[in-house]
Amino acid sequence: MRLISFSCITLASLMLLRCQHIAAVPEQKSDSALTVVENVEGEVGAVGDEGEEEVANLKVVQPTEQWQTLKPGEAVPAGSHVRLNLQTGQREVRLGEEQLKHWTQDHRNGGHVPSSFAPDELKQAMKKIKEDLNPDSVASKYRSLEELKKDMAQLDLLVETDVQIMRRLLDQFNSSSTTTEQRLNILLELEYLVHQVDNAQTLCSMGGLQLIVEGLNSSDFRLQEKSAFVLGSASASNPVVQVKAVESGALQKLLTALATAQPLIVKKKVLFALAALLRHFPYAQHNFLSNGGLQVLSELFRADGGGVLRTRIVTMLYDMISEKVLISQAGLDPVLDAAHEERVHQYSKVSVEAELLENGWCRLVPLLLESTEHDHREKALRALLAMAPKCLDEYRSDSSLLGYLLSLRDQYQELVHSEMILGDETGYFAEIVELIDTLLVKMK
Repeated sequence: MRLISFSCITLASLMLLRCQHIAAVPEQKSDSALTVVENVEGEVGAVGDEGEEEVANLKVVQPTEQWQTLKPGEAVPAGSHVRLNLQTGQREVRLGEEQLKHWTQDHRNGGHVPSSFAPDELKQAMKKIKEDLNPDSVASKYRSLEELKKDMAQLDLLVETDVQIMRRLLDQFNSSSTTTEQRLNILLELEYLVHQVDNAQTLCSMGGLQLIVEGLNSSDFRLQEKSAFVLGSASASNPVVQVKAVESGALQKLLTALATAQPLIVKKKVLFALAALLRHFPYAQHNFLSNGGLQVLSELFRADGGGVLRTRIVTMLYDMISEKVLISQAGLDPVLDAAHEERVHQYSKVSVEAELLENGWCRLVPLLLESTEHDHREKALRALLAMAPKCLDEYRSDSSLLGYLLSLRDQYQELVHSEMILGDETGYFAEIVELIDTLLVKMK
Protein backbone atom coordinates (compact mmCIF):
# COMPACT_ATOMS: atom_id res chain seq x y z
CA MET A 1 0.00 0.00 0.00
CA ARG A 2 2.86 2.42 0.76
CA LEU A 3 4.45 1.69 -2.61
CA ILE A 4 1.21 2.49 -4.41
CA SER A 5 0.76 5.72 -2.49
CA PHE A 6 4.30 6.85 -3.27
CA SER A 7 3.82 6.13 -7.00
CA CYS A 8 0.62 8.16 -7.11
CA ILE A 9 2.27 11.12 -5.39
CA THR A 10 5.20 10.97 -7.78
CA LEU A 11 2.93 10.87 -10.85
CA ALA A 12 0.91 13.83 -9.61
CA SER A 13 4.07 15.86 -9.06
CA LEU A 14 5.33 15.16 -12.57
CA MET A 15 1.98 16.23 -14.10
CA LEU A 16 2.06 19.47 -12.10
CA LEU A 17 5.57 20.27 -13.32
CA ARG A 18 4.48 19.62 -16.93
CA CYS A 19 1.54 22.00 -16.61
CA GLN A 20 3.79 24.70 -15.16
CA HIS A 21 6.18 24.27 -18.08
CA ILE A 22 3.42 24.68 -20.59
CA ALA A 23 2.07 27.75 -18.81
CA ALA A 24 5.51 29.31 -18.84
CA VAL A 25 5.68 29.26 -22.69
CA PRO A 26 2.20 30.32 -23.91
CA GLU A 27 3.47 31.62 -27.26
CA GLN A 28 5.05 28.33 -28.34
CA LYS A 29 3.20 26.57 -31.13
CA SER A 30 2.68 22.83 -31.34
CA ASP A 31 4.26 21.05 -34.26
CA SER A 32 0.99 19.28 -34.84
CA ALA A 33 -1.07 22.49 -35.05
CA LEU A 34 -3.29 22.68 -38.16
CA THR A 35 -3.33 25.86 -40.27
CA VAL A 36 -6.19 26.60 -42.68
CA VAL A 37 -5.75 28.92 -45.66
CA GLU A 38 -8.38 30.06 -48.13
CA ASN A 39 -8.41 28.78 -51.69
CA VAL A 40 -7.32 31.26 -54.31
CA GLU A 41 -10.82 31.13 -55.81
CA GLY A 42 -12.65 31.49 -52.48
CA GLU A 43 -13.68 34.58 -50.54
CA VAL A 44 -11.41 35.70 -47.66
CA GLY A 45 -11.24 38.63 -45.31
CA ALA A 46 -8.42 41.17 -45.07
CA VAL A 47 -5.10 39.67 -43.99
CA GLY A 48 -2.26 41.65 -42.42
CA ASP A 49 1.33 41.64 -43.64
CA GLU A 50 2.47 39.34 -40.82
CA GLY A 51 -0.31 36.88 -41.65
CA GLU A 52 0.78 36.88 -45.28
CA GLU A 53 4.40 36.11 -44.39
CA GLU A 54 3.32 33.30 -42.09
CA VAL A 55 1.12 31.67 -44.72
CA ALA A 56 3.81 32.16 -47.35
CA ASN A 57 6.20 29.96 -45.35
CA LEU A 58 3.70 27.13 -45.08
CA LYS A 59 3.41 24.20 -47.43
CA VAL A 60 -0.21 23.95 -48.54
CA VAL A 61 -1.42 20.41 -49.13
CA GLN A 62 -3.97 20.09 -51.90
CA PRO A 63 -6.48 17.41 -50.81
CA THR A 64 -7.85 14.78 -53.14
CA GLU A 65 -10.88 12.50 -52.94
CA GLN A 66 -8.80 10.01 -50.88
CA TRP A 67 -7.70 10.45 -47.26
CA GLN A 68 -4.01 11.44 -46.95
CA THR A 69 -1.82 11.97 -43.88
CA LEU A 70 -0.93 15.50 -42.80
CA LYS A 71 2.62 16.23 -41.66
CA PRO A 72 3.44 18.80 -38.93
CA GLY A 73 3.51 22.37 -40.28
CA GLU A 74 1.36 21.65 -43.33
CA ALA A 75 -1.69 23.80 -44.13
CA VAL A 76 -4.92 22.86 -45.87
CA PRO A 77 -7.35 24.97 -47.94
CA ALA A 78 -10.58 26.13 -46.31
CA GLY A 79 -13.48 23.77 -46.83
CA SER A 80 -11.27 20.65 -46.57
CA HIS A 81 -12.43 17.68 -44.49
CA VAL A 82 -9.90 16.93 -41.66
CA ARG A 83 -10.10 14.00 -39.22
CA LEU A 84 -7.94 12.32 -36.58
CA ASN A 85 -7.20 8.68 -37.33
CA LEU A 86 -7.62 6.99 -33.93
CA GLN A 87 -5.67 3.93 -35.04
CA THR A 88 -2.53 5.77 -36.21
CA GLY A 89 -2.88 9.01 -34.22
CA GLN A 90 -2.25 10.99 -37.42
CA ARG A 91 -4.35 13.82 -38.86
CA GLU A 92 -5.77 13.08 -42.30
CA VAL A 93 -7.35 15.31 -44.91
CA ARG A 94 -9.45 14.96 -48.04
CA LEU A 95 -11.67 17.21 -50.16
CA GLY A 96 -14.81 18.61 -48.54
CA GLU A 97 -18.24 17.91 -50.03
CA GLU A 98 -18.35 21.12 -52.07
CA GLN A 99 -14.70 20.78 -53.14
CA LEU A 100 -15.22 17.14 -54.07
CA LYS A 101 -18.08 18.09 -56.40
CA HIS A 102 -15.91 20.60 -58.26
CA TRP A 103 -12.90 18.26 -58.21
CA THR A 104 -14.97 15.48 -59.80
CA GLN A 105 -16.23 17.87 -62.48
CA ASP A 106 -12.68 19.08 -63.22
CA HIS A 107 -11.39 15.55 -63.66
CA ARG A 108 -14.34 14.62 -65.82
CA ASN A 109 -13.49 17.52 -68.09
CA GLY A 110 -9.81 16.59 -68.17
CA GLY A 111 -8.73 19.44 -65.89
CA HIS A 112 -5.70 19.34 -63.60
CA VAL A 113 -5.76 20.17 -59.91
CA PRO A 114 -2.37 21.29 -58.58
CA SER A 115 -0.96 19.41 -55.62
CA SER A 116 0.22 22.58 -53.84
CA PHE A 117 0.42 26.34 -54.16
CA ALA A 118 3.67 28.24 -54.33
CA PRO A 119 4.19 30.97 -51.69
CA ASP A 120 4.35 33.65 -54.39
CA GLU A 121 1.01 32.51 -55.78
CA LEU A 122 -0.61 32.76 -52.36
CA LYS A 123 0.80 36.24 -51.77
CA GLN A 124 -0.41 37.46 -55.17
CA ALA A 125 -3.86 35.98 -54.57
CA MET A 126 -4.21 37.64 -51.18
CA LYS A 127 -3.02 40.94 -52.60
CA LYS A 128 -5.65 40.73 -55.34
CA ILE A 129 -8.37 39.94 -52.79
CA LYS A 130 -7.45 43.01 -50.74
CA GLU A 131 -7.62 45.14 -53.88
CA ASP A 132 -11.01 43.74 -54.85
CA LEU A 133 -12.38 44.54 -51.39
CA ASN A 134 -11.34 48.18 -51.75
CA PRO A 135 -14.56 50.26 -52.32
CA ASP A 136 -12.75 52.67 -54.63
CA SER A 137 -11.61 49.87 -56.93
CA VAL A 138 -15.15 48.40 -57.05
CA ALA A 139 -16.72 51.75 -57.94
CA SER A 140 -14.17 52.32 -60.67
CA LYS A 141 -15.42 49.25 -62.57
CA TYR A 142 -18.93 50.69 -63.08
CA ARG A 143 -20.19 53.77 -64.84
CA SER A 144 -22.34 56.37 -63.17
CA LEU A 145 -26.01 56.85 -64.02
CA GLU A 146 -25.34 60.27 -65.48
CA GLU A 147 -22.76 58.81 -67.87
CA LEU A 148 -25.23 56.15 -69.01
CA LYS A 149 -27.92 58.78 -69.60
CA LYS A 150 -25.51 60.86 -71.65
CA ASP A 151 -24.62 57.86 -73.81
CA MET A 152 -28.31 57.03 -74.33
CA ALA A 153 -28.96 60.60 -75.45
CA GLN A 154 -26.07 60.44 -77.93
CA LEU A 155 -27.55 57.25 -79.42
CA ASP A 156 -30.84 59.13 -79.93
CA LEU A 157 -32.88 56.11 -78.80
CA LEU A 158 -36.66 56.44 -79.12
CA VAL A 159 -38.58 54.66 -76.36
CA GLU A 160 -42.31 54.60 -77.07
CA THR A 161 -45.05 54.04 -74.54
CA ASP A 162 -48.06 51.85 -75.35
CA VAL A 163 -50.17 54.99 -75.84
CA GLN A 164 -47.68 56.40 -78.35
CA ILE A 165 -47.53 53.08 -80.16
CA MET A 166 -51.32 52.89 -80.47
CA ARG A 167 -51.47 56.48 -81.71
CA ARG A 168 -48.85 55.73 -84.35
CA LEU A 169 -50.64 52.53 -85.41
CA LEU A 170 -53.99 54.31 -85.75
CA ASP A 171 -52.41 57.05 -87.84
CA GLN A 172 -50.89 54.44 -90.12
CA PHE A 173 -54.20 52.57 -90.34
CA ASN A 174 -56.01 55.75 -91.44
CA SER A 175 -53.38 56.66 -94.01
CA SER A 176 -54.52 56.24 -97.63
CA SER A 177 -51.09 54.92 -98.58
CA THR A 178 -51.35 51.97 -96.16
CA THR A 179 -51.85 48.62 -97.89
CA THR A 180 -54.21 45.85 -96.78
CA GLU A 181 -51.30 43.71 -95.59
CA GLN A 182 -50.04 46.57 -93.47
CA ARG A 183 -53.50 47.08 -91.97
CA LEU A 184 -53.66 43.38 -91.09
CA ASN A 185 -50.33 43.66 -89.27
CA ILE A 186 -51.52 46.79 -87.46
CA LEU A 187 -54.63 44.96 -86.24
CA LEU A 188 -52.46 42.12 -84.92
CA GLU A 189 -50.32 44.58 -82.98
CA LEU A 190 -53.41 46.28 -81.56
CA GLU A 191 -54.85 42.93 -80.52
CA TYR A 192 -51.71 42.25 -78.51
CA LEU A 193 -51.88 45.66 -76.80
CA VAL A 194 -55.59 45.69 -75.88
CA HIS A 195 -55.26 42.65 -73.64
CA GLN A 196 -54.29 45.22 -71.00
CA VAL A 197 -57.42 46.87 -69.62
CA ASP A 198 -55.96 50.40 -69.65
CA ASN A 199 -54.75 50.09 -73.23
CA ALA A 200 -58.18 48.93 -74.42
CA GLN A 201 -59.86 51.88 -72.74
CA THR A 202 -57.28 54.28 -74.15
CA LEU A 203 -57.96 52.89 -77.62
CA CYS A 204 -61.62 53.85 -77.16
CA SER A 205 -60.74 57.40 -76.11
CA MET A 206 -58.53 57.74 -79.21
CA GLY A 207 -61.41 56.77 -81.48
CA GLY A 208 -59.73 53.51 -82.41
CA LEU A 209 -62.69 51.35 -81.38
CA GLN A 210 -64.85 52.97 -84.07
CA LEU A 211 -62.27 52.01 -86.68
CA ILE A 212 -62.36 48.42 -85.43
CA VAL A 213 -66.17 48.29 -85.57
CA GLU A 214 -66.15 49.68 -89.11
CA GLY A 215 -63.68 46.96 -90.06
CA LEU A 216 -66.44 44.39 -89.44
CA ASN A 217 -68.12 45.69 -92.62
CA SER A 218 -64.98 45.40 -94.74
CA SER A 219 -65.23 43.65 -98.10
CA ASP A 220 -61.98 41.82 -97.28
CA PHE A 221 -62.81 38.88 -95.00
CA ARG A 222 -59.30 39.01 -93.53
CA LEU A 223 -59.94 42.50 -92.19
CA GLN A 224 -63.28 41.33 -90.83
CA GLU A 225 -61.62 38.47 -88.99
CA LYS A 226 -58.83 40.59 -87.48
CA SER A 227 -61.25 43.38 -86.53
CA ALA A 228 -63.48 40.91 -84.69
CA PHE A 229 -60.38 39.50 -82.99
CA VAL A 230 -59.36 42.94 -81.70
CA LEU A 231 -62.90 43.75 -80.60
CA GLY A 232 -63.22 40.50 -78.65
CA SER A 233 -59.87 40.90 -76.92
CA ALA A 234 -60.61 44.52 -75.99
CA SER A 235 -64.12 43.72 -74.66
CA ALA A 236 -63.15 40.69 -72.56
CA SER A 237 -63.66 41.51 -68.84
CA ASN A 238 -63.63 45.24 -69.65
CA PRO A 239 -67.03 46.88 -68.92
CA VAL A 240 -65.90 50.30 -70.21
CA VAL A 241 -65.10 48.88 -73.64
CA GLN A 242 -68.27 46.78 -73.64
CA VAL A 243 -70.41 49.89 -73.17
CA LYS A 244 -68.49 51.81 -75.85
CA ALA A 245 -68.79 48.90 -78.27
CA VAL A 246 -72.57 48.64 -77.87
CA GLU A 247 -72.90 52.41 -78.29
CA SER A 248 -70.79 52.17 -81.48
CA GLY A 249 -73.21 49.66 -83.01
CA ALA A 250 -70.84 46.69 -82.72
CA LEU A 251 -73.63 44.29 -81.70
CA GLN A 252 -75.64 44.85 -84.89
CA LYS A 253 -72.57 44.51 -87.09
CA LEU A 254 -71.58 41.24 -85.42
CA LEU A 255 -75.05 39.77 -85.96
CA THR A 256 -74.99 40.93 -89.60
CA ALA A 257 -71.64 39.20 -90.12
CA LEU A 258 -73.09 35.96 -88.71
CA ALA A 259 -76.24 36.17 -90.83
CA THR A 260 -74.37 36.64 -94.12
CA ALA A 261 -72.18 34.20 -96.01
CA GLN A 262 -68.72 34.31 -94.47
CA PRO A 263 -65.77 31.90 -94.25
CA LEU A 264 -65.67 29.69 -91.16
CA ILE A 265 -62.62 31.47 -89.77
CA VAL A 266 -64.49 34.79 -89.80
CA LYS A 267 -67.55 33.36 -88.04
CA LYS A 268 -65.37 31.83 -85.32
CA LYS A 269 -63.79 35.18 -84.52
CA VAL A 270 -67.17 36.96 -84.72
CA LEU A 271 -68.63 34.49 -82.20
CA PHE A 272 -65.62 35.12 -79.99
CA ALA A 273 -66.24 38.86 -80.10
CA LEU A 274 -69.99 38.41 -79.52
CA ALA A 275 -69.42 36.21 -76.47
CA ALA A 276 -66.95 38.71 -74.99
CA LEU A 277 -69.41 41.54 -75.56
CA LEU A 278 -72.35 39.75 -73.89
CA ARG A 279 -70.51 38.23 -70.91
CA HIS A 280 -71.63 39.80 -67.59
CA PHE A 281 -73.36 42.62 -69.50
CA PRO A 282 -77.17 42.31 -69.14
CA TYR A 283 -77.82 45.47 -71.17
CA ALA A 284 -76.01 43.98 -74.18
CA GLN A 285 -77.81 40.64 -73.66
CA HIS A 286 -81.18 42.41 -73.68
CA ASN A 287 -80.30 44.19 -76.94
CA PHE A 288 -79.02 40.91 -78.38
CA LEU A 289 -82.37 39.22 -77.76
CA SER A 290 -84.34 42.25 -78.96
CA ASN A 291 -82.42 42.29 -82.26
CA GLY A 292 -83.22 38.65 -83.02
CA GLY A 293 -79.86 37.29 -81.90
CA LEU A 294 -81.21 33.83 -81.04
CA GLN A 295 -82.80 33.49 -84.47
CA VAL A 296 -79.47 34.31 -86.13
CA LEU A 297 -77.67 31.77 -83.93
CA SER A 298 -80.27 29.07 -84.60
CA GLU A 299 -79.74 29.36 -88.37
CA LEU A 300 -75.99 29.24 -87.86
CA PHE A 301 -76.38 26.20 -85.56
CA ARG A 302 -78.40 24.24 -88.11
CA ALA A 303 -75.98 25.04 -90.93
CA ASP A 304 -72.90 23.93 -88.99
CA GLY A 305 -72.28 20.26 -89.62
CA GLY A 306 -68.81 20.02 -88.08
CA GLY A 307 -69.89 21.04 -84.60
CA VAL A 308 -67.21 23.70 -84.06
CA LEU A 309 -69.65 26.60 -84.24
CA ARG A 310 -72.35 24.63 -82.45
CA THR A 311 -70.14 24.20 -79.40
CA ARG A 312 -69.32 27.90 -79.26
CA ILE A 313 -73.00 28.83 -79.58
CA VAL A 314 -74.16 26.39 -76.89
CA THR A 315 -71.42 27.59 -74.54
CA MET A 316 -72.54 31.19 -75.06
CA LEU A 317 -76.15 30.32 -74.27
CA TYR A 318 -75.13 28.34 -71.19
CA ASP A 319 -73.11 31.31 -69.90
CA MET A 320 -76.09 33.65 -70.32
CA ILE A 321 -78.43 31.32 -68.42
CA SER A 322 -75.90 30.63 -65.65
CA GLU A 323 -75.15 34.31 -65.09
CA LYS A 324 -78.79 35.12 -64.54
CA VAL A 325 -79.30 32.18 -62.17
CA LEU A 326 -76.21 33.00 -60.12
CA ILE A 327 -77.06 36.70 -59.82
CA SER A 328 -80.61 35.81 -58.75
CA GLN A 329 -79.37 33.40 -56.09
CA ALA A 330 -76.90 35.96 -54.76
CA GLY A 331 -79.73 38.47 -54.57
CA LEU A 332 -81.16 36.52 -51.61
CA ASP A 333 -78.36 37.91 -49.41
CA PRO A 334 -79.70 41.02 -47.58
CA VAL A 335 -76.17 42.40 -47.02
CA LEU A 336 -75.54 43.10 -50.72
CA ASP A 337 -75.25 46.72 -51.82
CA ALA A 338 -77.47 48.81 -54.08
CA ALA A 339 -75.24 48.21 -57.10
CA HIS A 340 -75.95 44.52 -56.88
CA GLU A 341 -79.67 45.16 -56.64
CA GLU A 342 -79.43 47.18 -59.85
CA ARG A 343 -77.70 44.26 -61.60
CA VAL A 344 -80.44 41.90 -60.44
CA HIS A 345 -82.99 44.33 -61.87
CA GLN A 346 -81.12 44.48 -65.21
CA TYR A 347 -80.88 40.68 -65.47
CA SER A 348 -84.63 40.40 -64.78
CA LYS A 349 -85.18 42.08 -68.16
CA VAL A 350 -83.17 39.38 -69.97
CA SER A 351 -85.76 36.72 -70.81
CA VAL A 352 -83.25 34.27 -72.28
CA GLU A 353 -85.01 31.08 -71.09
CA ALA A 354 -88.35 32.05 -72.67
CA GLU A 355 -86.61 33.06 -75.90
CA LEU A 356 -84.79 29.71 -76.04
CA LEU A 357 -88.09 27.86 -75.74
CA GLU A 358 -89.77 29.96 -78.44
CA ASN A 359 -86.88 29.56 -80.89
CA GLY A 360 -86.75 25.77 -80.62
CA TRP A 361 -83.46 25.48 -78.72
CA CYS A 362 -84.86 22.72 -76.52
CA ARG A 363 -84.61 20.41 -79.55
CA LEU A 364 -81.56 22.02 -81.13
CA VAL A 365 -79.09 21.64 -78.25
CA PRO A 366 -79.52 17.83 -78.03
CA LEU A 367 -78.14 17.60 -81.59
CA LEU A 368 -74.70 18.48 -80.20
CA LEU A 369 -74.71 15.15 -78.33
CA GLU A 370 -74.18 13.46 -81.69
CA SER A 371 -70.66 14.85 -81.81
CA THR A 372 -67.83 12.38 -81.24
CA GLU A 373 -65.93 14.92 -79.14
CA HIS A 374 -66.24 14.44 -75.38
CA ASP A 375 -65.89 18.17 -74.77
CA HIS A 376 -68.81 18.94 -77.12
CA ARG A 377 -71.02 16.39 -75.37
CA GLU A 378 -70.11 17.75 -71.95
CA LYS A 379 -71.06 21.31 -72.95
CA ALA A 380 -74.34 20.05 -74.45
CA LEU A 381 -75.23 18.21 -71.23
CA ARG A 382 -74.51 21.27 -69.09
CA ALA A 383 -76.63 23.45 -71.36
CA LEU A 384 -79.50 20.92 -71.29
CA LEU A 385 -79.46 20.93 -67.49
CA ALA A 386 -79.43 24.73 -67.40
CA MET A 387 -82.39 24.84 -69.81
CA ALA A 388 -84.30 22.06 -68.00
CA PRO A 389 -86.67 24.35 -66.01
CA LYS A 390 -88.17 25.58 -69.32
CA CYS A 391 -87.53 22.58 -71.57
CA LEU A 392 -88.46 19.50 -69.50
CA ASP A 393 -91.70 18.89 -71.38
CA GLU A 394 -89.79 19.07 -74.68
CA TYR A 395 -87.17 16.64 -73.36
CA ARG A 396 -89.78 14.11 -72.24
CA SER A 397 -91.60 14.20 -75.55
CA ASP A 398 -88.37 13.56 -77.46
CA SER A 399 -88.05 9.76 -77.44
CA SER A 400 -84.76 9.82 -79.32
CA LEU A 401 -83.17 11.99 -76.61
CA LEU A 402 -83.96 9.49 -73.88
CA GLY A 403 -82.55 6.58 -75.88
CA TYR A 404 -79.43 8.50 -76.79
CA LEU A 405 -78.79 9.47 -73.17
CA LEU A 406 -79.07 5.83 -72.04
CA SER A 407 -76.65 4.77 -74.78
CA LEU A 408 -74.18 7.48 -73.80
CA ARG A 409 -74.36 6.47 -70.16
CA ASP A 410 -73.41 2.87 -71.00
CA GLN A 411 -70.54 4.10 -73.15
CA TYR A 412 -69.14 6.42 -70.50
CA GLN A 413 -69.55 3.88 -67.70
CA GLU A 414 -67.16 1.63 -69.59
CA LEU A 415 -64.73 4.53 -69.86
CA VAL A 416 -65.12 5.17 -66.12
CA HIS A 417 -64.23 1.52 -65.47
CA SER A 418 -61.08 2.00 -67.52
CA GLU A 419 -60.27 5.11 -65.48
CA MET A 420 -60.63 3.18 -62.23
CA ILE A 421 -58.28 0.47 -63.49
CA LEU A 422 -55.71 3.21 -64.11
CA GLY A 423 -56.24 4.53 -60.56
CA ASP A 424 -58.25 7.64 -61.45
CA GLU A 425 -61.44 7.30 -59.39
CA THR A 426 -62.72 10.86 -59.97
CA GLY A 427 -61.92 11.27 -63.64
CA TYR A 428 -63.42 13.27 -66.45
CA PHE A 429 -65.68 10.49 -67.72
CA ALA A 430 -67.17 9.95 -64.26
CA GLU A 431 -68.22 13.60 -64.31
CA ILE A 432 -69.99 13.13 -67.65
CA VAL A 433 -71.85 10.08 -66.27
CA GLU A 434 -72.98 12.20 -63.34
CA LEU A 435 -74.34 14.87 -65.72
CA ILE A 436 -76.26 12.22 -67.70
CA ASP A 437 -77.72 10.67 -64.54
CA THR A 438 -78.83 14.08 -63.24
CA LEU A 439 -80.57 14.86 -66.52
CA LEU A 440 -82.29 11.43 -66.61
CA VAL A 441 -83.59 11.95 -63.07
CA LYS A 442 -85.11 15.30 -64.09
CA MET A 443 -86.74 13.72 -67.14
CA LYS A 444 -88.58 11.02 -65.11
